[in-house]
Amino acid sequence: MPIHREVFRNPSLTSMRARVSPAFAALTSPNLAPERNLDANMKSNRAAFTLVELLVVIAIIAVLAALLFPVLAAARNKARQTQCAAQLRQIGMSWLLYAEANDEIACPAYYYSPDFQIETAWDFRTATGEPSQPGLLATYGSAQIWRCPTFFGESWGRPFTGYGYNTTYVGGDHTPVALSAIERPSETVVFADCAFGTPAAGSNFLRAPSDPFGQYGTAHARHNGQVNVAFADCRLSSRSLKRAIAKDLGYLSADDEVYDLN
Repeated sequence: MPIHREVFRNPSLTSMRARVSPAFAALTSPNLAPERNLDANMKSNRAAFTLVELLVVIAIIAVLAALLFPVLAAARNKARQTQCAAQLRQIGMSWLLYAEANDEIACPAYYYSPDFQIETAWDFRTATGEPSQPGLLATYGSAQIWRCPTFFGESWGRPFTGYGYNTTYVGGDHTPVALSAIERPSETVVFADCAFGTPAAGSNFLRAPSDPFGQYGTAHARHNGQVNVAFADCRLSSRSLKRAIAKDLGYLSADDEVYDLN
């Protein structure tokens, strides 16, 4: 008979095995619940942020935001300036098309009806007690391009404004000039960012320094200190003020050099 069968048939050995088995089982098959609880607690501690760690993360986000916001703001302003310049080019092209259709005579800056109840201007037609209507250049371009994307000042009865037309020398307070009278088309401003007053309000009539109403039609340096300008040959330029009279308001030359026809 094999020995192992004999061992298990021996009562004393069987009794010893019964006494040893619980201890042996405890050693060979320990209760793992405490270890599982410990592992769970460790995982829970690893998943949670301490207050110091949370404050560090918040501080890092604040620093990044402080660094990025000025960059994003500058990029946004540059994009608006580019859009503004594109709109000024369209306005200049509309001005040329108007002149071609009207015997090479520039578009009038404005004129009134005999009873002075209706003003018809280059941008809008306004009548007492009535909504404004598109003005003289609207036939040659959408009136939406009169809205400068950077300017949100008071528009004085118009849906919007932000650009001024050289009224002192080109559009005239009464009579516009012939295109042939403009001796330096590439150096004579026709349209520009325009405003007046504090805070800056809209002005659709750009005026030269010598004009008695000059302070009501000044160039507006609203694009990071620059003024978008359209010349008589439709050339676009970005210029700084040469003669300031208020914050971001002034003239494009100290005298009438860039406004006059000579």
